[in-house]
Amino acid sequence: MKALAEKQAGGEMPIALPAQTGAKQFANLVTGLSKLCDKVAGFCLAALMLLVVTNIILRVLFNRPLLGAVEYVGFLAAMTIGLSLAYCAAQNAHIAVNFIVDRFPGKIRLVVDVLMNTVALAFWSMAAWQIWIYAGSLAASGVVSPTTQTPFHPFVYLVSFGLFALCLVLFARIMNLVKGRQLINE
Repeated sequence: MKALAEKQAGGEMPIALPAQTGAKQFANLVTGLSKLCDKVAGFCLAALMLLVVTNIILRVLFNRPLLGAVEYVGFLAAMTIGLSLAYCAAQNAHIAVNFIVDRFPGKIRLVVDVLMNTVALAFWSMAAWQIWIYAGSLAASGVVSPTTQTPFHPFVYLVSFGLFALCLVLFARIMNLVKGRQLINE
């Protein structure tokens, strides 16, 4: 701070960085979380592929497949899908059929976008919450996979966490859409 004051007093003008608003900070936090989830999902996908290839090689060459490979593939696939959804939504990389909505005027298109994202947020938040409750019931009852005796609940909790991250992305998108609407009206 002292150096900044000295530069200003000496006639040099420092470059002013715009302060981030709360909404911008929230959007950056959500984007960072979705990227982290996506990196974990990528690791899960790589582990899944390695597991499948290893199982095939062991089965073909040594007639000794990996015990529980099918169970672990299922766990890894669930985590890959659940954790990758948030980043996909953050990048707008999902499949959308907009050929009708794109022909609407800007304000109607905005209302449709807000409505659709709100419905999606409601659906995915209910799904995430129910999956979280289900994971808790699996943990309480001690349900494990039949072959390897691996508990199910940690994987189900991770899928639920990925869906909560998706909800945060949808909420941030709604905030940005509403903020954009306010800017249009002003």
